[in-house]
Amino acid sequence: MSVFGVSAVEEDIYRHFLRNPDTPADDIHLRLHMEPDMAQHCLGRLYDLGLLHPTGTNELISPTDPEVALARLVDVRLHELHQEFQRVTRSRHVVDGLRAELGARSSSAQGIEQLEGLAEIRDRIDDLAFFARDEILSVEPYTRLSPENIERSRPLDLRCLRRGVRIRSVVLRKVLEDGMSSGYLRELVSHGAMIRFVEATTERILVYDRTAALVPLDPQNTSRGALLAHKSGIVANIIALFERIWDEAEDLAQVDAAEGAEVTCGLSQTEQRVLALMCSVGKDEAGARELGVSVRTYRRYVADLMEKLGAASRPQAALLARERGWI
Repeated sequence: MSVFGVSAVEEDIYRHFLRNPDTPADDIHLRLHMEPDMAQHCLGRLYDLGLLHPTGTNELISPTDPEVALARLVDVRLHELHQEFQRVTRSRHVVDGLRAELGARSSSAQGIEQLEGLAEIRDRIDDLAFFARDEILSVEPYTRLSPENIERSRPLDLRCLRRGVRIRSVVLRKVLEDGMSSGYLRELVSHGAMIRFVEATTERILVYDRTAALVPLDPQNTSRGALLAHKSGIVANIIALFERIWDEAEDLAQVDAAEGAEVTCGLSQTEQRVLALMCSVGKDEAGARELGVSVRTYRRYVADLMEKLGAASRPQAALLARERGWI
């Protein structure tokens, strides 16, 4: 019972009264070979936890039913864990203070940290995203996202959106030609993210809560490292650059309208038909007949769609497709 905060001695006393209900506690210290003061302390704890209670007026003690007792201990423990979780999530000021110390050591005059290598950059991005409270701004000139990138980014992005953090992102329009990348961006939009598209840009920008800005040392080779700015003047200039790019970009609805499509999500007409059949017919043979192809070809289309969606099963693929607005 130690997982519930009950010591081994307290558990021994509780078990004693389970075996001997409605008995006095006068000699419990003798029965269990402990000091009288220790026995009284443990009895008091067990009363407080609701595991023991007095019976009548003759100083007899009765144990609480084990099922009721454990349910009560679980509630107490969950309450304690919830309070601990709240204390941890309110520790932003501790992290900020530590980051400030690190920034002061690395470049106190400029308020800039230099991050070395992709691992350190990713760790810092994870920290900044986890503790973001208000807004994340980004400009990222990628043309596609790998399944690994999507798998890494999705929980961070969705967690931020669920917490009410506003996400504004600018990416290249060409990314919409990649079905998996397009689907992921549309999924973020469906959860409240604001994403705009430009024909070309070489800028790479990440800004968190308008207080920290991350830019690469070399935009053409992000593995060389990055600079993380904390000084308000530097961050303000980077935000101004972001806003100029944002104002010149088009949102998803404008791009879809310009391409004369509602939401094609980067899929061919055949792929869209296969996706609809996956969700409406039971057997591959029926889907293949409807599409007019062999069962082997139909299954290859299904496998390709599941890969684009990042799904491990067909039911999951259907669920993800609906979440992203593909069907």
